[in-house]
Amino acid sequence: MGGPRGAGWVAAGLLLGAGACYCIYRLTRGRRQGDRELGMRPSKSAEDLTDGSYDDVLNAAQLQKLLYLLESTEDPVIIERALITLGNNAAFSVNQAIIRELGGIPIVGNKINHSNQSIKEKALNALNNLSVNVENQIKIKIYINQVCEDVFSGPLNSAVQLAGLRLLTNMTVTNDHQHMLHNYITDLFQVLLTGNGNTKVDSSFLSLYDSHVAKEILLRVLTLFQNINNCLKIEGHLAVQPTFTEGSLFFLLHGEECAQKIKALVDHHDAEVKEKVLTIIPKI
Repeated sequence: MGGPRGAGWVAAGLLLGAGACYCIYRLTRGRRQGDRELGMRPSKSAEDLTDGSYDDVLNAAQLQKLLYLLESTEDPVIIERALITLGNNAAFSVNQAIIRELGGIPIVGNKINHSNQSIKEKALNALNNLSVNVENQIKIKIYINQVCEDVFSGPLNSAVQLAGLRLLTNMTVTNDHQHMLHNYITDLFQVLLTGNGNTKVDSSFLSLYDSHVAKEILLRVLTLFQNINNCLKIEGHLAVQPTFTEGSLFFLLHGEECAQKIKALVDHHDAEVKEKVLTIIPKI
């Protein structure tokens, strides 16, 4: 199917389809929450920060306390609560960098090997939020093989499997790490063809191609279309037979409605969006 590079494109297209809605949800959620003023409260212990009553964004000192707690405790309840708190705070771009600078990525990453499936899921969720930052991806990529093994060996539609797919989605939005997935193409097809509705996208997804949608989201969904198109047509040759199940992401993105929406974006006010559209239109 075009060698490792071509297989990487196929993997990226499939993974983006499985997790696109979640990525966009995280992007918009992070933006809304990021607009809040960073509230300050009296200093609290690391365990207090995980009890659910502290709803402000944590600062660097508090994040350091939390990371130390996560690294030093063996209590599964505290570990899970700490991962949830870290994951929530990693939705903010400033904290994504701080956690990396504090050495937090390997501390969180080590928890994906935990025997407790709930802890494994929370660690994957935290890494998923951290992976939105491109610099963080350089450190997170060392966990890709382990995540793939967990995704494809675990129960179908399990929380761990879906969390792993979301992380792999973020890690394959660009071309930098797609080649790391070429050994898992068969497994990806199996998961995405047999999984339940959590790995599929309904027709409302096409509303994300409307001109009023935020620039960051438009660029992401346009990249999604571009990557899937690349995986179907490699070097000008048909790579995959274009027979798509009605209601699937492939069916939606290769339908007339999506084509019309993308063509309409050629008049978008943002130059970057317009440039992206102009590169896509000849391939529609």
